[in-house]
Amino acid sequence: DWLYKRIYATMSILAKIAEIENEMARTQRNKATAHHLGLLKARLAKLRRELITPKGGSGGGTGEGFDVAKTGDARVGFVGFPSVGKSTLLSNLAGVYSEVAAYEFTTLTTVPGVIRYKGAKIQLLDLPGIIEGAKDGKGRGRQVIAVARTCNLILIVLDVLKPLVHKKLIEHELEGFGIRLNKQPPNIGFKKKDKGGINFTATCAQSELDGETVKSILAEYKIHNADITLRSDSTADDLIDVVEGNRVYIPCIYVLNKIDQISIEELDIIYKVPHCVPISAHHRWNFDDLLERVWDYLKLVRIYTKPKGQLPDYTSPVVLPDGRTAVEDFCLKIHKNLIKEFKYALVWGSSVKHNPQKVGKDHVLEDEDVIQLVKK
Repeated sequence: DWLYKRIYATMSILAKIAEIENEMARTQRNKATAHHLGLLKARLAKLRRELITPKGGSGGGTGEGFDVAKTGDARVGFVGFPSVGKSTLLSNLAGVYSEVAAYEFTTLTTVPGVIRYKGAKIQLLDLPGIIEGAKDGKGRGRQVIAVARTCNLILIVLDVLKPLVHKKLIEHELEGFGIRLNKQPPNIGFKKKDKGGINFTATCAQSELDGETVKSILAEYKIHNADITLRSDSTADDLIDVVEGNRVYIPCIYVLNKIDQISIEELDIIYKVPHCVPISAHHRWNFDDLLERVWDYLKLVRIYTKPKGQLPDYTSPVVLPDGRTAVEDFCLKIHKNLIKEFKYALVWGSSVKHNPQKVGKDHVLEDEDVIQLVKK
């Protein structure tokens, strides 16, 4: 009985989403309708959120084989339509064998593989066919997206013969799930209050949002008291992203597979597209370029350890994620009790003026620094 209710609820949400999308398509975009479109966008975002995390109850089981333990220093997710050669690419990169067959929709669970590159362990995940309608709860979409949100980098694998259609669809799917690719979080200050109404300030000229539109979007979320500061020219979508607050910003590389099927001239054009790497998974062409690009986008920082009176150990660095590279983070990465015994550290490398230099726990390390810890 609850299943019927659940199916009915999902159907009605989907119907509502379709209705709003139709209305948005029918509405002409201009100054007069901006307000109305902003409202529709907010409603749409709320409905989508309900689809991803259904209201009430913990729901049924989550389906088997889907939560993948996070191992290694970074996690890279492969997204792509069925049969663009994701599994081939993965098995050739990592020697992982995920079942491959020549028909659509073959990979049904995530198959993790780990590669070592420049001393870092990078976990590769094949995220099974995210297809049109995954964000509406179709296919295995929902679990796939939950895993995709935890990745440090997403590789969208496209077929070089029909790239643009696929690219648009996949981007649309991921956007619908609150994953923003190759974007920075919008520069909007948002603070809820208990009283005082909506306090709206813009530090620069706005082409889309005005006080009225902002108020109505916030009213849609039942927020009537808040401070909003727009520090850049923002859109209604940006404001909704900030209010929803569950968006993740992930760098992304487009991998164009099957380049053995096109001419050199076409290849030259592809090389000029930003965030793009052409490869051939089957022939293993251009893998080194792809890995190098992956490394650039992950922005990992390698720290080598040096025991007292010995040479630094260059074989197994401690790898820290970008933005969390202080000496304290380094200590926590090794063991959480280490920081209690920490007295100071000696650092060699590009982050210090003298080699070695005595630093405290707030010193920020850079790639390929060598560190020696001195305990109390």
